[in-house]
This record gives sequence, structure tokens and C-alpha cells, in this order.
Amino acid sequence: MKFLVTGAVGFIGMHTCLRLLKEGHEIVGVDNLNAYYSVTLKEYRLKQLELFESFRFIKMDISDRHAISDLFKREQFQRVIHLAAQAGVRYSIEAPFDYVDSNLIGMMTILEGCRHNNVEHLIYASSSSVYGMNPKVPFSTDDSVDHPVSLYAATKKSNELMAHSYSHLYNIPTTGLRFFTVYGPAGRPDMAPWLFTEAIIKGEPIKVFNNGEMERDFTYIDDIVEGITRIQNEIPTINVNNDLGSPSSSTAPYRVFNIGNNSSVKLGDFISAIETSCGKGAEKIMLPMQPGDVKKTYADIASLMKVINYKPKTNICDGVSEFVKWYKSYSTYK
Repeated sequence: MKFLVTGAVGFIGMHTCLRLLKEGHEIVGVDNLNAYYSVTLKEYRLKQLELFESFRFIKMDISDRHAISDLFKREQFQRVIHLAAQAGVRYSIEAPFDYVDSNLIGMMTILEGCRHNNVEHLIYASSSSVYGMNPKVPFSTDDSVDHPVSLYAATKKSNELMAHSYSHLYNIPTTGLRFFTVYGPAGRPDMAPWLFTEAIIKGEPIKVFNNGEMERDFTYIDDIVEGITRIQNEIPTINVNNDLGSPSSSTAPYRVFNIGNNSSVKLGDFISAIETSCGKGAEKIMLPMQPGDVKKTYADIASLMKVINYKPKTNICDGVSEFVKWYKSYSTYK
């Protein structure tokens, strides 16, 4: 099939493209290569994708409504995996309009492209951050998500609402995936696994927020990609008998799933795994919680497992080891 993958040279985007390319699909990858983090890393990812003849890259900003409209008309995609977004919880406090442009206007251009070009399934990235102040764990897609604690989270909740309106009005099948903390080779340099690994290898101190008591549902990239590639084949349909008892489903062809490791790991334990893989300890600077952060994330993935018959299987020790091994090779590459 022919896919559009936005955010194609992002972390999740690159790995998703690689999987689909290896399965024989045609991919048009879009990314604006912005400088939120290292463009060199994004170019490294792009090189991995350009090894495939069935991959084409277009540098484009998804907030450019005319360019995106022309792209959809020209290419006539069968399916769309929309992963492009301005990422980062803390950065959303510093640069809020970047999030409006990329995450809200960008989502709108994609929805309009799908609406006018008979796309058979739109899969888009949401986030575990939508759960915000929700005190109940594990987080379930049946829970209310009306109290985000960052603008980033608010834009992701907005994406789900926008998708539902288009599913309802135009019968566009949409599936939102609430990603939990994703890590692995070629991951983002602004995320804890990279920051901690780099500092430990260099013998520099690491900043540990909430005194290491925060907990995250760390999910290895291969498990995330397995979920994405399975769910893109499960196209939602109209369900007139839906009782609207859950915010994650509808009478419209619309669904939202958690996609995480279905467990919660203390930040301190995650750091210990990195120390083991690096073969040296870390000097820790203990700091309080940061604005926009939450204390704990933990995914209830029962509904996803029911649909795709798959549960993430990579444990923290193995996943961290793979990341550290990749990080060392990438340091040499640079």
C-alpha cells in the first residue's frame, strides 16, 4: 500500500517507516527537519530510510495548508500515519505558539487532506500526557482526560477531539494512539535515556527530578512499532449500537488506545539499568518536580490487546542495553 508518514525522520517515525518498508509498502515521508533537537540526528535517521527505493522524502511543514493539500491530491495515499508534532512537555511552556502551529494547525491540514482524498485509515499520535492530573492508575482510555497540566497535553487532547469530529461528520476512520514513554535506538536527545546515558559515559552529573520517585511506563520502540503496524490494518467502522459510555470509542469510526508497556518503573530503577549497561555509576543531582510533569504514568492496554492480540514484551534491562549500545555507535558515527 501507499502510506504518508508525517514526522518520518522523528524517532517513532523512522522506526515505523523502516518496518513498513521492510514489509514492501511505498512510503512518502514528510518532515520539516526543525531544530528543536539535533538536525544531525534527523539526517542520520533519514539516511537509514533512503536505503529503500520505495521511500521518498519531502521536506515540508505540516502547518502549510496549501502544500499539504497539494501533496494529498497528487499522491492519493491509501493510509496516513500522522506522527509529526512539536514534542516536549517542558518546552511547551517556553514556546507555546510552536505547539499551536504544529499540533493544532498541522492536525487540521492532515484531517482535511484525508477528508478530500478518500484515505481509508488515519492513525495519529496522541500521548499519555493527556491524563494530566488523573490520580487513578493504571490509566485507562475510559478515564476522563479533562485536566491536562501542559499545553502539549492540551494539544494532544485537542487532536483526539478534532479526529472525532471528522470521523463523525465525514466517516473518516481514525485511530489515536496514546504513546507512553518511548525509548530505544535513535531516540530523542532531550529525553531521559539519552540525557542520562550521555552524562554517565562522560562522567557528568545527571539531574533527577522529584528525587527519582517519578514513575514512567517506559516502552521500547520495537513494541511501539509492532502496535502501530498491527493497528493500521484494523480499520474502525461505524457502530450505531455504541452506547458512548467511553470517551475512547463512538458511534463514528473512531477509536483511541493506550500503547505502553503495561507496567510502571521508578526513575531510579531506570537509571540503575543505564548504569549497569554503561558499566559505571552516575553522580545524581536531586531536584523537585518540574512544571508540567506528572508523578506517574502506567498504561492499561487491555482494549488494544483485544484488538491486535499483542502485548509489549521488551523488559527494561534489555531495552536499555540496546539503547546504550546504539548510543555508543552513534557517538562514533558523529
